[in-house]
Amino acid sequence: MSILDRALRMGEGRQFKQYARRVEKINAWELELEALDDVGLRARADSLRERARNGESLVDLLPETFAVVRETSRRVLGMRHFDVQMIGGMVLHSGAIAEMKTGEGKTLTGTLAVALNALAGRGVHVVTVNDYLARRDADWMTPLYHALGLSIGVLQNMQPYEAKRAAYAADITYGTNSEFGFDYLRDNMATSLEEKVQHGGRYAEDGKPLTAHAFAIVDEVDNILIDEARTPLIISGAPEQAADFYVKFAKLADTLEPGKRPEGMDTRGKKDFVAEFDYEADEKHKTVSVSERGVERAERFMGIDHLYRAENGHLVNHLLQSLKAESLYKRDVDYAVVDGEVKIIDEFTGRILDGRRWSEGLHQAIEAKEGVRVQEENQTLATITLQNYFRMYDKLAGMTGTALTEANELMKIYKLQVVQVPTNRPMIRMDQNDQVFKTREGKWSAVAREIKQRHERGQPVLVGTISVEVSELLSARLDAAGVPHTVLNAKPEHAEREGEIVAEAGRPGAVTIATNMAGRGVDIKLGGNAEHLTGVELAKLGLTPGDPDFEEHFARALPTLDTRVAEDREKVLEAGGLFICGTERHESRRIDNQLRGRAGRQGDPGESRFFLSAEDDLVRLFAGDRIYRILDRLGPVNEAGEEEPIEAKMLSKQIEGAQRKVEERNFLIRKRVLEYDDVMNQQREVVYRYRDEVLEGRDMGGVAREQIAEVVGRVVDEHTSGDYIEEWDLEGLWAQLDEVFHVDFGFEDLDRETIDRAQLKTLLVEDAHKLYEEREAELGSELMRPLERYLLLQTIDQRWREHLYDMDYLREGIHLRGFAQIDPLVAYKNEGFALFQDLMHAIWSDFARMIYNVQVEVSDPEVPAQAVPSPSQAPPGTSTSTASFSYSGGTLEDQPSAYGAEGYGVEAPAEPVATEPAVVTRRLEESEQVGRNEPCWCGSGKKYKKCHGA
Repeated sequence: MSILDRALRMGEGRQFKQYARRVEKINAWELELEALDDVGLRARADSLRERARNGESLVDLLPETFAVVRETSRRVLGMRHFDVQMIGGMVLHSGAIAEMKTGEGKTLTGTLAVALNALAGRGVHVVTVNDYLARRDADWMTPLYHALGLSIGVLQNMQPYEAKRAAYAADITYGTNSEFGFDYLRDNMATSLEEKVQHGGRYAEDGKPLTAHAFAIVDEVDNILIDEARTPLIISGAPEQAADFYVKFAKLADTLEPGKRPEGMDTRGKKDFVAEFDYEADEKHKTVSVSERGVERAERFMGIDHLYRAENGHLVNHLLQSLKAESLYKRDVDYAVVDGEVKIIDEFTGRILDGRRWSEGLHQAIEAKEGVRVQEENQTLATITLQNYFRMYDKLAGMTGTALTEANELMKIYKLQVVQVPTNRPMIRMDQNDQVFKTREGKWSAVAREIKQRHERGQPVLVGTISVEVSELLSARLDAAGVPHTVLNAKPEHAEREGEIVAEAGRPGAVTIATNMAGRGVDIKLGGNAEHLTGVELAKLGLTPGDPDFEEHFARALPTLDTRVAEDREKVLEAGGLFICGTERHESRRIDNQLRGRAGRQGDPGESRFFLSAEDDLVRLFAGDRIYRILDRLGPVNEAGEEEPIEAKMLSKQIEGAQRKVEERNFLIRKRVLEYDDVMNQQREVVYRYRDEVLEGRDMGGVAREQIAEVVGRVVDEHTSGDYIEEWDLEGLWAQLDEVFHVDFGFEDLDRETIDRAQLKTLLVEDAHKLYEEREAELGSELMRPLERYLLLQTIDQRWREHLYDMDYLREGIHLRGFAQIDPLVAYKNEGFALFQDLMHAIWSDFARMIYNVQVEVSDPEVPAQAVPSPSQAPPGTSTSTASFSYSGGTLEDQPSAYGAEGYGVEAPAEPVATEPAVVTRRLEESEQVGRNEPCWCGSGKKYKKCHGA
C-alpha cells in the first residue's frame, strides 16, 4: 500500500486527494530540475522569487517551488524530502498545524513552506522553544536557504540592537516565542521608526512600515500556544520597595498551621464551621484560604487592628502569596535554587526557565521562604499574552508530534486546523497497558525491577519523571540496584550535558532518567548518534568546531564511529528497540504522548509502558476515591510481599477521565486569561496605533486642535452641570482652565445674563485655538510639528504605564464582584473601558497643559540635539532642528529606551542600551528627577506629590 493510500484511509479524504494531485505535479518537475547544473538551479529559484514579487500567487508557484527546494536540499544537505514531507509543507502553507510523529523530519519539512512564503519578500518568522533550537535549526538549514538565494537571521537572548535589526531584515528569521513577543513590545516603546526592528526595514510606497507579522511557523506549536499561553510577556520597571514585607510574612507563614475542612460539608455547615487551623491549601486549584484564627494571628503579628481594611489591602496579598509559597510550591519540583536565585522549573519540559519570574509577588514570597535575596517587584510598562501576539499574524502555521488532543482549543483560540500527516514508514511501536499499584513504594520497586531486566538484556531505556525530586529518588534506587544510568533534569550539572546524554540514550543497555520531556527537539537514534558522538570524542582531545584541524579530524574519526553505531543499532533492534518507562501520568495526555513518541521513530521497533500508583498526585486529586475502591477489591500481593500490578481497562478509563478533567480546567484557565487580555488587547491596539501615527510623521496639528477643543468641552461640562448659570461653578472652571492653559481667557467680558453652556464652550474653544496659533507663530511650524509629536509620545507613554498599573489593580480585585452576583469579566470590561476613556482624556489634557507652557530653547546647531531625533533617525516628515524642551519641573529627557529591555522570559526589566537614540537613554525614576515638594514636571503648577507623583 502506498503512502498516499494510507493517508486516504486516515479520514482526511478530500483534503488528501488534493495533496496527492499536488505531489504528482511536484514529482513531474524532478527530471527537468535534476538535469540543471547548480547555476541553472539557482537561476530557477531567482525566477520564482521574481514571479512572486510580480504578483503571481504562491499557490500557483507551490509545485515548482517545492520541487526546487527538494532538489536543492538533495544537492546541498544530502537529504531529499519524502512525499509525506511535501504534504506536511502544504499543510503549513495553508495556515494549519501539521502533526508529524517524532523522527519524521519536521525541521526539513518546514523549509518547504518557509522558502515558498519567503519568495513574497515580506519576511517569514520561524518560532522555536529555546535559543539553542533556533540557532541549531538556522545553522542546519542556512546552506539550503543561501543556495536558494534567501537570507537568514537568528534572534538570540541578549542580542545587540544592530544584530537584531539585521536578523529581522532577513528573508527568514529564527527565534524563540518570547524573543519575538518582547521585540513587539519594545517596538511599541520606541521613540522613532528607526528604533523599531520587527518590520525589517520593509516600507510601503507611502513610507509606512509594512506589517511585521506576515507569516510564522511555530515549531513544537502545542508547547508554545498551549503550555506557554497562560503566561503573559511583561516588560517592567519602577520597582516597588516591598522586600521587607515578604521576609516578615515568610516568617509568619512558617508558624501558621495548615488544615482542612471535613469533606462533603454543606453550605450551612461551612458557614457555622469554626476552624481549628490557620489556613487551608487547595492543591488542585493552587489557592489558599485563611481562617478567622489565621487572620487574628496575622493581625497580631503585624500589629494592626483590621487586616481587611482598604489601607491594608497590600498586606493581604503578601499573606496569601507567602502561604502559597509555604504550602503549594516545592523546591526541586516547582523551582530550584541556583547560585542564590530562585529559578522556575518548566512543568512540561523539566528545564530551568532562566529570566522568568512568577507574578503578583509569588516569586518574591518564595525567595523570602528560601532565605535568598528578595528581588523587588516591578511596575508593568508593556505586556501581551502569547495568545494575542500570535493572533496578529496574517497567516500562522505550526508543527508538532502531538496536537490532536488539543485540536478543539487550537481551532477555538487560533483558528488553526490540526492535520495528521502520515508516517513515511509504518509505526510498529507497542504501547502496553498501564500497570497500576496501590502505593508509591510498590510502583517504584516495580519500576526499578523492570529497568534492571531491560538493561541486562541490552535494551536502552528512557525513563520519564515529573520532577527533579522524583528523578533523584529513582536514581538512588538504581544506584542501590547496581544499574548504571544518566540523569537529565533541570539541575545545571545535568542540563549542560543535555545534547550528549540524548545522543547516547539509544545505545545498547543505556538507561536515561529524564524529567518530563527534557531533550525534546533532539531525536534518540538507536545505536547512538555518530555525528554527535564524534564531536564528543574530539572534545575530549581539546578540539571544538571552529578549530583549524577540527574538520579534518572529524572526517577521519566519523567512519569509525559510524561502524560502531551501526553494530550497536543491530544489537538494540534485536533487544526490541527503545523502551519508554513512564513513572507517572501527566496532567495532559499530550505530554504522555510526547514521551511515548521518543520511541518508534522512522519505523523502528519500540515499546512503552506507564507505571502508576493510587498515591500519584493526578490520581489522588482527580480520581482518588474510585481508584482506591477498585484497588481494594483487586489489588493482590505476591508471596514475597510485593504488590502485583493491575492492568484493567476500567482503571485506564478512570485515569483518562482524570486527565480530561485537568485538561478542561487548564483550557478554561487559558480561555479566561485570553478573555481578560482581549480587553487589554483592544486598548493596546488603539494606543499603539496612535503611537505609530505619531512616529510615522503624521501632522498632528489638526488632531491637536480637535482634542484641545474636547479638553475645553469636558472642563466646561464638569463645572456647568446645572441648568442655570447661578448653579455653575465658574470659579472652579476658571481655576482649572488657568491650570491647563496658564493664560487669561478674559472672562470678565462675558455677559453672564445671556450666555449658555454651548456659547461658553464655543468662546473658550476659539480662545484656545487662537492661543495655539499664536504659539505656532512664535515657534514656527518647522519646530511646532516635531514638538507636538515629541510631547504626545511622552504623554502617551507616561499615561499608558499608569493605565497598566490601574488595570493590574482592577484585575486583582475584580473577582470580588462575584460576591455581588456580578460577572467579574463583565465588570472588568465595563470598568476597564471607563479607565480607558479616562486614559485618553488624560493624555490630551496633559498634552494641552504642556504645549501651552513648554519653554523651547534653540541651541547651537553644532550641539547634538537631545530631545529631537537626529537626521539619521528622524521619522519621515519630522524636523531635525536642534532644540531642547523644558518645563517648570525639569526636562522630559529621561525615558526608558525601547531596546533596553534585556531581561527575558515572563518579565523583562527596562534597561538602557548604548545606541544613538533620540532621547537620553540613562533611565531615571521620576522621583529622582523631581523632588516631591517641587513643582511637577508637567507644568500644572501643582507640587509633584499632588500631581504625577500621587
